[in-house]
Amino acid sequence: MNRTYTSDRPTPTRDGRAGAGRGGSGYGSQAPRRTGAPVRSGGFGRRPAAMRGEFALPRTITPALPPVEGFAELDMPEQLLAELGRQGVTVPFPIQGATLPNSLAGRDVLGRGRTGSGKTLAFGLALLARTAGQRAEPRQPLGLILVPTRELAQQVTDALTPYARSVRLRLATVVGGMSIGRQASALRGGAEVVVATPGRLKDLIDRGECRLNQVGITVLDEADQMADMGFMPQVTALLDQVRPEGQRMLFSATLDRNVDLLVRRYLTDPVVHSVDPSAGAVTTMEHHVLHVHGADKQAATTEIAARDGRVIMFLDTKHAVDRLTQDLLNSGVRAAALHGGKSQPQRTRTLAQFKTGHVTVLVATNVAARGIHVDNLDLVVNVDPPTDHKDYLHRGGRTARAGESGSVVTLVTPNQRRGMVRLMSAAGIRPQTTQIRSGDEALNRITGAQAPSGIPVVITAPVVERPKRSATSRGRRRPASATRRTPVRQSGFGTVA
Repeated sequence: MNRTYTSDRPTPTRDGRAGAGRGGSGYGSQAPRRTGAPVRSGGFGRRPAAMRGEFALPRTITPALPPVEGFAELDMPEQLLAELGRQGVTVPFPIQGATLPNSLAGRDVLGRGRTGSGKTLAFGLALLARTAGQRAEPRQPLGLILVPTRELAQQVTDALTPYARSVRLRLATVVGGMSIGRQASALRGGAEVVVATPGRLKDLIDRGECRLNQVGITVLDEADQMADMGFMPQVTALLDQVRPEGQRMLFSATLDRNVDLLVRRYLTDPVVHSVDPSAGAVTTMEHHVLHVHGADKQAATTEIAARDGRVIMFLDTKHAVDRLTQDLLNSGVRAAALHGGKSQPQRTRTLAQFKTGHVTVLVATNVAARGIHVDNLDLVVNVDPPTDHKDYLHRGGRTARAGESGSVVTLVTPNQRRGMVRLMSAAGIRPQTTQIRSGDEALNRITGAQAPSGIPVVITAPVVERPKRSATSRGRRRPASATRRTPVRQSGFGTVA
């Protein structure tokens, strides 16, 4: 069977103090557009040739505070500094050291850096530090973090939860695909910080379960993807409801014209920190384009999937993802699918299995291109080459995170070569190009590919021991049943990282 996994691609003047006063527009009203300090003429010039579609960064009028080399130099609550130590976070990443002195002082921030560069703590620590000591009224959060996907919302929540607890702030995650009733309950309980996707937050506002008139600090994370996904009208409507004198922080891996509109309208004299997303990956990430004949693509893909360690494989459509996942399972590879057709509980469970090593290959659409962090993930494979250079950068950003190393491999058939050259040029990347066949030494050297076991496997949910109920517990006790597993020969797919 010579199936190739390709398919038709879908066509897709203020001080900024968070605690200053209780003013602002009421629910449903439009806050006046902020004018703030004008940007110097020429602040937005020609876009760089290497990153087509991007705009030039604005020039900061007010000089930025100098970067710091250690968290102890920052004016943050002792509880946050102590929690950083407990989490083993000792030295700030460049984007953190550069932006935190300014964001802690109330300045607006525009940060561009490739995914995995430390943006979450860059904005999260500032938001928590400046909100610490305040208490939110029911349905009226004080801080808002807008993100494009459910997975990114959960990752941001997980990353910030220990720090929020250290300063006694309550987080609420507001995303689609989960119980809206529980999310409304969390907002009624007085969450100080809300991490949300735009659509679900709008739904809760429309129901009267949330008001943004007390939000003094607003963060837009992965702003470019929110624009690409069509969230711009919702994002601007939400931003028009937060306190007009509040602080805004916008972080993105790429900056295009849609993000330009957000910067011009909502950021006042922002401190700018920019690391070219492609240049930032050069020292820790290898880029390989593997030329393969269509008839041999399936075999090469399966051998890569059977490597030792974990790998994410990207395809264009959910149907192609499901087909490849099933073929890998039939070949003895512990694979699982992740795409928009899965329910949120299914997506959450699959990610958990991948992070623990219960699953070694995550086969996904672009839904996994952002918001997923897995330690020691050193390989990303584009089984279907992306059509946009931003998608390439974000897919590749799942590896070589937080200073680790990794490789991005793209399988290219003869009719895709010209398009891949254009895409790499737009991304500013010069990949290593190799002609390969399944079973080649070159394929093994670049990806760790090896022959699969050929023994079909079934991925089952890990058995979780249930806590014992007390004798006074109500309801009938259901007998626990062990999940049956299909034995798998370890040599078929190697040691799980």
